[in-house]
Amino acid sequence: MTTTATDDVTTEIIAAEDAHVAHNYHPLPVVIARGEGAWVTDIEGKRYLDLLSAYSALNFGHRHPALVAAATEQLGRLTLTSRAFHNDRLGSFAAALAELCGKDLVLPMNTGAEAVETGIKVARAWAYRVKGVATGAAKIVVADGNFHGRTTTIVGFSDDPQARDGFGPFTPGFVSVPYGDAAAIEAAIDQNTAAVLIEPIQGEAGVVIPPEGYLRAIREICDRHRVLFIADEIQSGLARVGTTFACDREGVVPDVYLLGKALGGGILPLSAVVADRDVLGVIRPGEHGSTFGGNPLADAVGLRVVEMLSSGEFQTRAQALGDHLGAKLRELVGHGVTTVRIAGLWAGVDIDPAIGTGREVAEKLLARGVLVKDTHRQTIRIAPPLVIRATELDWAVEQLRLVLAG
Repeated sequence: MTTTATDDVTTEIIAAEDAHVAHNYHPLPVVIARGEGAWVTDIEGKRYLDLLSAYSALNFGHRHPALVAAATEQLGRLTLTSRAFHNDRLGSFAAALAELCGKDLVLPMNTGAEAVETGIKVARAWAYRVKGVATGAAKIVVADGNFHGRTTTIVGFSDDPQARDGFGPFTPGFVSVPYGDAAAIEAAIDQNTAAVLIEPIQGEAGVVIPPEGYLRAIREICDRHRVLFIADEIQSGLARVGTTFACDREGVVPDVYLLGKALGGGILPLSAVVADRDVLGVIRPGEHGSTFGGNPLADAVGLRVVEMLSSGEFQTRAQALGDHLGAKLRELVGHGVTTVRIAGLWAGVDIDPAIGTGREVAEKLLARGVLVKDTHRQTIRIAPPLVIRATELDWAVEQLRLVLAG
């Protein structure tokens, strides 16, 4: 096969990354140059349907016009002050997000991992200052298979060897129990327990959906033992699963929401911890912060995201399109797929080992113009932008069927 000039450029760009960027990722061999809606285009001009959405950060698609307009307008006014001063965008963003969550207060940060770390600090401060736990004794109950980020504290309570091994010593104060087992959570709680930190649906684990009633049981257990229920909705929240939050699927309201990814509209990092005043009010001036947390550019984009979510349009789309996608994917069970798990427009598809690994399937889909990401060897995750059309989903599933058929 003849090598083209564009092939050479792709190879050069990837080689430059390999030479000068730390190898903490193993990306598919594609160099993306443009994006619009549910589609991206590489430097060779080939288009791909994006079924990853940057792990739900692009819930509203690439360069959504309303979000680009909000960012562009704010870029012409003010981008950063730090929280050493007030800015004219933070208050309106925080008020809108608090209302969306049904809570009093918002603590803005940047990345999802920062939101989780902030939630941990808040839970510990609440345990010491409100619940009366002895200083240094607070514990947080987490679930096996969790993925809450990559900081040293967070990987310390992960059971994924790739995330954990070689990065200790780890922060104490965490107890891990089987995911989906509410009784195990209750058995792990004692007088020093500050919080239960749970993903309502485990994303990195392969879109693992807990049994019906699990979240309601956690809510009841936390109420009974005076423990905070912290829901990590960084991937599952903000319309991805057909409701504003995954907790809404069981009619449950946690004490603390951890939000991120889609909150920044796919334009910039924005995360938040959202809770009532009796919880989040335990943080005092000087105890926590971020130079970029609550910056006016992020506030402007975040406010527009909240306004878009308030209409319910994206939640409705996610549910309807997810029902459509689920029906198509289940037709592949027994034909190269062993299991399909789906909530709204978020699916985990387990590939039959006889066909190949998730990575191998992802590479073959790339050649057919479809972008997905593998996890835990045999699973591919599907999380397209919520602006995708049913016909585009049909085309993508047909490409998967052809890959599986060999």
